[in-house]
Amino acid sequence: MTRPRRAVVVLAAGEGTRMRSARPKVLHPVAGRPMLNHVLDAVGELEPEKVVVVVGPDMHSVAEAAAPHPVVEQTERLGTAHAVEAARPALGDMADDPKAEVLVVYGDTPLVTGDTLERLSRARSDSEAGLAILGFRTGEPGHYGRLIQNEDGTVRRIVEARDATAEQLEIGLCNAGTLCARAPLLQQLLSQVGNHNASGEFQLTDVFGLATEAGETTALAEADLETVQGVNSRAELAQAEAAMQRRLRQLAMRGGASLVAPETVFLSHDTELGADVLVEPHVVFGPGVAVDDGATIRAFSHLEGAHVRPDASVGPYARLRPGTDVGEGAAIGNFVETKAVTLGEGAKANHLTYLGDAEVGAGANVGAGTITCNYDGIAKHRTQIGANAFIGSNTALVAPVSVGENAIVGAGSTITLDVDADAVAVARGKQHNRAGAASRFRAARRESERG
Repeated sequence: MTRPRRAVVVLAAGEGTRMRSARPKVLHPVAGRPMLNHVLDAVGELEPEKVVVVVGPDMHSVAEAAAPHPVVEQTERLGTAHAVEAARPALGDMADDPKAEVLVVYGDTPLVTGDTLERLSRARSDSEAGLAILGFRTGEPGHYGRLIQNEDGTVRRIVEARDATAEQLEIGLCNAGTLCARAPLLQQLLSQVGNHNASGEFQLTDVFGLATEAGETTALAEADLETVQGVNSRAELAQAEAAMQRRLRQLAMRGGASLVAPETVFLSHDTELGADVLVEPHVVFGPGVAVDDGATIRAFSHLEGAHVRPDASVGPYARLRPGTDVGEGAAIGNFVETKAVTLGEGAKANHLTYLGDAEVGAGANVGAGTITCNYDGIAKHRTQIGANAFIGSNTALVAPVSVGENAIVGAGSTITLDVDADAVAVARGKQHNRAGAASRFRAARRESERG
């Protein structure tokens, strides 16, 4: 069977009042990315001809997150059916094309997958049904809408929990919300939806009862609760985060990375871990991190916007900020912070160091307590450290400054001028030793205390 033309309507107009936040609900992040964008990624796997995102009034930030997809505004929040109807003009000719189908998905379901949406589409098209719904089973159906089935397993109608009878509330097959329909049929049914229900809203779920009355056939695809779980509160957001982290950890380990204590490692949606990467406990990966084959990330480190090259080592207790590039075999040690820094192959900054806006050449060694003074209160400046240079402990490199290849900087120096290659630089106050001064000092101190 030829695949139908596909359009997807993403409902993202909800205010999310239970989140108690000024941020639109669908923009709350899961694994470092807004929920809406997780949904759009899943939708993109279907390669639809059109994707339309429905937003509420003045939701400019949601429209920006939805780009480049077109956005329509639901000027009044009158229910989910009303929201889908608002998307009709943006569907163009597909709205009336009998060979087209429309999927309706929700922007607050960050764990939904392209495979799940594809199964829903196939359930409809393979049975030549007019409508298909995504459902799930749970022993605690609670506030979820119930799917009322015919004897052949098709869905006769959907009853919201607040409108259900006691008998219907015992049903464990629940509505996940996502549906797929022949495009013209969906438009026809939407025009018949009323708001005579406990919520007083035009509910999308009513289209199934209307379809049954019209003699249309329906279909059902089932998914697990975790995949279709919506987020309406901070507690549910935390549940979605935990589920996403489990998914990402499994993907990382299947890809060849070793996570010593997986439950303590937090990954971002785009974290890339190569083969034979070792991640020790309590590591956090922010967005934009790639760790190449054979590298080690030691415990209690935090990485964001960084690239760790093969066989390099980071941590423990290291912080890699955006723009950090750790070269092959290089080492970033405990209590080292980096930002906008490139470390060459085999370079080392083993402990208690800040490197910002700098380039460290291959084989260079940066001693404990070294800092690059990159900010003068107005602008940032860069530090250049040549290959195989040695920077002694407790050195301040006042940028802009460069240290040449094979140069040595004495411990405790404050370097404000460039250091030539193969030179030795020492910049610190001259030491004076005063014989017997310690005894005289203590005696004077005791005398003053008696007086």
